[in-house]
Amino acid sequence: MTDRAQYTPGPASGAQVRKDGEKWTLILVRELRHSPEKVWQALTDPAHLREWAPFTVDGSLDAVGTVKLTWVGTLQALETKVTQAYGLNVLELGDMRWELEPFGGGTRLTLWHSIDRRFISRVAAGWHISFDVLDHLLRGTPIGRIAGGEAMNLGGWQRLNAEYGKQFVLNHPAGRLRRLEKSWIDKDL
Repeated sequence: MTDRAQYTPGPASGAQVRKDGEKWTLILVRELRHSPEKVWQALTDPAHLREWAPFTVDGSLDAVGTVKLTWVGTLQALETKVTQAYGLNVLELGDMRWELEPFGGGTRLTLWHSIDRRFISRVAAGWHISFDVLDHLLRGTPIGRIAGGEAMNLGGWQRLNAEYGKQFVLNHPAGRLRRLEKSWIDKDL
């Protein structure tokens, strides 16, 4: 294992938020220099997931069915359905959907995660770190899982949380409207 004390997450990037009715979805995109086969294995194999993901499962995710999923920092295993598992392309698990597509000799990995809007920037920061850990694992330089409270105690997590929070407000139409209204108010004063 590579010295994880030297790990620092890069700047917030590759994320957006969509709202459909009352449903909020965090969308994260990461381009990895690894084959779809290698990325798929890391997404579906329980042993690989234990090395990078913020959850563990009691079985493989490469087929439709039910698994017990436990988020890091919780003790309760939740029965979660794998509703889609199209080898090397799509994995749908509970409130998450993963898509893999070949891209420039590697893989573009896209995650859609439906989540309570109050936690979107926090979850984006956590997934950012998990994706970094995944990339290290796939490169053969594992640094070990950094998730839950451990991720939140990492110096870069606070910065990522703030950066994603700022991006999501700036990119959300209501946020632009509030800033525009404030600029009008400031001009009138």
